[in-house]
Parts: sequence; structure tokens; C-alpha cells
Amino acid sequence: MKAGTQHDSSDDALRVMAALGVEHVCSSLPSAHFDQNWSPDGLVRLRERVEKYGIKLEMVPLPMSSNYITKFENPNILLGKSPERDREIESICQMIRNVARAGIPAVKYNLSLLGVVRTEPTRGRGGCLYSTFVYDKTRQEPPLTEAGPVSEDECWERITYFLERVAPVAAEYKTRIACHPHDPAMPRDRGFRGVHGVLGSIEGLKRFIEIKASPYHGLNFCQGTVSEMLDDPGREIFDAIRYFGSRRKIFNVHFRNIKGHVLNFQETFPDNGDVNMIQAMRVYKEVGYDGMIMPDHVPKIEGDPGGRQAFAFAFGYIQALIQLVSQES
Repeated sequence: MKAGTQHDSSDDALRVMAALGVEHVCSSLPSAHFDQNWSPDGLVRLRERVEKYGIKLEMVPLPMSSNYITKFENPNILLGKSPERDREIESICQMIRNVARAGIPAVKYNLSLLGVVRTEPTRGRGGCLYSTFVYDKTRQEPPLTEAGPVSEDECWERITYFLERVAPVAAEYKTRIACHPHDPAMPRDRGFRGVHGVLGSIEGLKRFIEIKASPYHGLNFCQGTVSEMLDDPGREIFDAIRYFGSRRKIFNVHFRNIKGHVLNFQETFPDNGDVNMIQAMRVYKEVGYDGMIMPDHVPKIEGDPGGRQAFAFAFGYIQALIQLVSQES
């Protein structure tokens, strides 16, 4: 296992990561459009720029982000509109081919219509602000998104349509495609604003990884998001890690802790949530996971613009736990 990072792959950020000993990264988005940045030459330039700092470029994000549907490219994949989605899927396939040609082993992506839904932040340790979600406090006005009503069956159809075309390309080019779960889980009987997502439960994630049996189709395993699906994350998260990790379906880990449970939680620092993160790291080791362990979201602290100090704390915490479990017999 190795500490990793995402979000920012600028030269300034890479210098800091190198100094902190974070030697594996997922880059920021090469481009929101299929342009020269997604060509093999453009991706090679990106990889070589990262490598200049002694860092390995392990993964790049596809332009299928966790933003709300109207704010990212390739919306028709999730809106289920043909033939527009066929053209968008072919662009994604070509990006995967070019990533492989550039010597980059993996991509990450989202299949979410809603983006990351949260309610008002709440105060945490030292007066910082925790990102918070309480379903009973959500505002569902207007009642529908641009997608209109989306049933579970429709959601599964769109996901399956995508995977049936993309997973074989990933396998042919030996490039891992890592999907982030839906964040947060929503009530199965009610959904949110007319959308019934299906990747917000352990049951849904199990079905997802079986749609196309392939060693190159798996999860960007956000431990925080998976914890948000559980009634008792402090007890249940370890079995979730074992299930997906033992099947080699964890391609990347967002190492994040929470207080609370499904439909009511706060995102905390890694050391003061309900999950024993030392034990979590031991379970990743137990299942033979050898990829990146990275921070994802961090609490907001007054006087810490961009969360730089909060992220530095998270990197140090992750590095220490990796060292700890690596030395245990």
C-alpha cells in the first residue's frame, strides 16, 4: 500500500507531495473535452511531468465527475439518450485506449446524476466545519432534476449499457476502470428529487461488479461513502472491505472517516470518527490490497485556505498507519 493523492497535479502541488513522501497520484482532469490533452502525446507529457518529481502517475479521472449532471461533460450516458450517449461512450473508450498507450494504468469515474448531496455543515473539533448530510433536512425543491424521474431499473439499464461497451475496451487495453459509489446513499423507496440511485448500497455495489466479469472493472472504493451506506459503520465497514478487497475489486481507496450512519452523518478527521482506521488499514493489508490510500474530503478550518493543513494532517496519518501495519507480522 502507498499514500496517494488526487485533485491537484500542478507543479506546485507535486513539489509538496514529493516533500511529504506521497509518491503516487491520480492527476486532476486532463480536460473536460476530448481534445489534445487526451491524445497519447498529451497524456505522455502529463505522465512525464509528474514523474519529474519522482512521483508515479497511477490514475487519471475521466470527464464523468461527481458534480451535478448539468455541470459535467458526457451527460447523455446517464440520461440514457441515444444516439448521443453512443458518441459519448466512444469518446470515453478512446480516452481509455490513449491512457493505456501513454503508460498510465487506471482511470476513475462516477455514474451519478445527483452529484454529492449535503445539508448544512455542522461544527466539529476545534470549531471546524464538518460536511454533513441529514436526509430528513434535505430540500427536494424543485422535485425533479433535468433527468426527470429515474427508476432503479432505468438506472441499471444505463449503467449496464455503459459497462457492456466500456469494460471490454478496458480489458483489451489492460486499463483498470474504477467507479466511485453514489455519495450519499438515499432511501431505496424514496430516492432524491425523483432519482433512485443504485450504487449507494452494498447490495448495489455487489451487483455492479458482477455486470461485466473482468479484472479491469472495479471500484474507486471511497471508504467514507461506503460507511455512509451502513447502519453501524464502526462494525460493518470491515466486512465490506473484505468482500470487495478479497475479490480484487478495490482499485483505489479514499480513506475517510465519519460520525453517524446511513442518512445521517458528518465527515470527520480520520482519527475522530466512528470507524477504527487502524483496523481498517489492517484489513486492506489482510486482503492483499497494494494500491493508493488517499485523503478525499477534509473538514474546513478557519485560517486554512484550501484545506492545506487539514490535508497535510491526513497524509501524515495515512503514512503512519501504512508504516504501522507494514511492520506487523
